[in-house]
Order: sequence, then C-alpha cells, then structure tokens
Amino acid sequence: MPDPTPAPEKSELRRRALARWDNEGGAIAAVTNAPPVDVPHMSNIELVQLRIRVIALENLLIAVLAEGTDRQLQVARDMAAFIAPRPGATAHPLTTQGAHHMTDLVNRAVHYRTLPPQ
Repeated sequence: MPDPTPAPEKSELRRRALARWDNEGGAIAAVTNAPPVDVPHMSNIELVQLRIRVIALENLLIAVLAEGTDRQLQVARDMAAFIAPRPGATAHPLTTQGAHHMTDLVNRAVHYRTLPPQ
C-alpha cells in the first residue's frame, strides 16, 4: 500500500541534510537507531589513501560544477552559507571550515568555466 504522506519538498530535504552537520556526522547513528560502534583507528597507509581519494573527489566535483548551471552554483553557495550551529550552540571549527571549503570549491569551478577551450 502506498504511503499517503506527501514527499518533502526539495528545500526541506536540503534543510534536513544540512542539519546533520550540527554534530559532525553523529546523526548517522540517530538515523539508523543503531548503537555506536567501535571504529578501529586508521593506519597511516589508510589515511594516505583516504587523502588521495578526497583530492580526486574534490577535483571531480570541481569539473562537474564547472559544467553546471549558474543556478546549481548558487545552490552550492547557499548551502555553504546555510551551515551554522544550532541556536545556542557553539560553532564547530570543522563545520565552519567545511562551509568555507565548499565555497572555495565553487569558486575554483568558476575559474575553470572562464578558461578558453583547448
């Protein structure tokens, strides 16, 4: 039987996704109602591999944004501007840096939009 409740609007979905930034990812356990698990420490090799993957993903994101519409770039900027601590909470430095990094990625993508084709 189909669910009679209407699907949330895109803006509501975006608000919910950004709200999970408040606790730096701890919302994952809240969403799944799963108890916290012991996460083993990562080795140096694993951290290096993770760093390489993040660099690759950032570059891919820049390439995708460079081909995106002005509206898509503005939505990314709006999302970065929306990231803030809950009322009465202290801003977490990683969250603040993440928001600035999002804006930086958009700005880097805009740079590639202005380059002449080769």
